[in-house]
Amino acid sequence: MARQTVFSGIQPTGNIHIGNYLGALRNWVALQAEYDCIYCVVDLHAITVPQDPATFPADRHDAAKVLLAMGVDPTRSLLYYQSRVPQHAELSWILSTIASTGQLSRMTQFKDKADKAGSNLGLYAYPVLMAADILLFRADAVPVGEDQKQHLELTRDLAERFNARFGPEFPLPEPIIPKTGARIMSLQDPANKMSKSDPDPESRILILDDAATIQRRVKRAVTDSGGEVRYDWAAKPGISNLMEMYGLFTGASMDQIEADFGGGGYGRFKGAVAEAIIAGLAPMQQAYRALDDAEVDRLLEEGAAVARERAEPLQQAVRRRVGLAV
Repeated sequence: MARQTVFSGIQPTGNIHIGNYLGALRNWVALQAEYDCIYCVVDLHAITVPQDPATFPADRHDAAKVLLAMGVDPTRSLLYYQSRVPQHAELSWILSTIASTGQLSRMTQFKDKADKAGSNLGLYAYPVLMAADILLFRADAVPVGEDQKQHLELTRDLAERFNARFGPEFPLPEPIIPKTGARIMSLQDPANKMSKSDPDPESRILILDDAATIQRRVKRAVTDSGGEVRYDWAAKPGISNLMEMYGLFTGASMDQIEADFGGGGYGRFKGAVAEAIIAGLAPMQQAYRALDDAEVDRLLEEGAAVARERAEPLQQAVRRRVGLAV
């Protein structure tokens, strides 16, 4: 029996943070054992906000290196740069002709990003390209965080609309949402998700940060009044966020963390959190340093060639459905 297909992509932001890793990328690695996984660095999505052409290629390359260092295996999964597979953009255009402006105007991430970066057509149509990414390879499932569920709902809606108008072509992809770690919050503002775009570098821990940087940023993390280590997102979001990180890196349950650190004060617990993160990231950092840049380029180009070959007959079926081919 053929394995189900999973698709996901990540922005080429260079040095990825632990929110990306704990919330999604660690799951990417685990999914390879069960699914036919297709992963790409979504560079077309990235240019919806200004990028420096002088540094963008290096950022894209570094993102690919981090994925490989984390355990994305190109012998088991398909890994490539989105822009090297033109069928993504073609399917996006076709789907845009059946996407309503009302739907796109209601997308939460568009509103947030437009406020920060200024609106443009690419940013507005971003969710349609995301839908095309997922539907191009007829993905059965998509690993997503809670904040991406709206985009997946739009993808499913567009697939249903296309199938009703042109004939059955796309499956309706289901979400794969980790039970824990779906959202890792900012170290400086636990009401907001950890993000590399945050102007405060102390708000995040990057995968390639050294031990001293990790220790400093955890030590400075915003916590809550009192010194009790207790898992309570409503009353103690800062300490609950650190508990999530510690649990995800060590495997400890929230009850176990409370038993071990509950009355010991925040300082002792923060030290343990920092050490757990340092130990958890060490193998990835070592693997990253061992990667050969030329070999990474070769692997990504090889992945793109396979993706184009695999995508073309699927996209040809879409062309026939809409009357662009016979």
